Amino acid sequence: MNQNRRRPPRNTDRGGPRKGSYQGRGQQHGRNRQDDEKIQKTIRNAQNMLQDSIHAVCLEELNAYERMRVHQFFDNKADFETKTYRNGEEYLLWIFPVGNIREFAVEKAREAVANSEEFDFHPMSNYERFLVHDVLKDDESVETTSVGEGDERYVKIVPVRFGRKLRKMARKLKLF
Repeated sequence: MNQNRRRPPRNTDRGGPRKGSYQGRGQQHGRNRQDDEKIQKTIRNAQNMLQDSIHAVCLEELNAYERMRVHQFFDNKADFETKTYRNGEEYLLWIFPVGNIREFAVEKAREAVANSEEFDFHPMSNYERFLVHDVLKDDESVETTSVGEGDERYVKIVPVRFGRKLRKMARKLKLF
């Protein structure tokens, strides 16, 4: 930037309202205490439903401001992920208990290996299936596959008799 064209520093001790229609981010123009109480109640209810669950929660009939506030609250938590989907003219806010899903997947993988039995999850959304595949991708003792179609698609955990690395070497050597 050319030094001759620099703007003068803003005079912050000017009194009065700022010109223009901009309302600062921290100002809640037109929001009242009832709105905040409704948002807090919605957040508490969602937390209670997600506390020990591996199932996502869908919040409907929230306006854009309420969705943003709920999203901001859960986005700061490492064990939760929020996603907004559009359903026609309506917006749906989904809250996924990412931490619980990951713990459950690891636990079921250990059980599958210990019992040498396959485990089938309940039907899941594509994001939930992604989480399960992602958390178990480095586990050499199990393989995960998605089975089914549409809303009935789920993840299957299969214990591996020989690790993936051993199987790759066997293919190279053409043992089996």
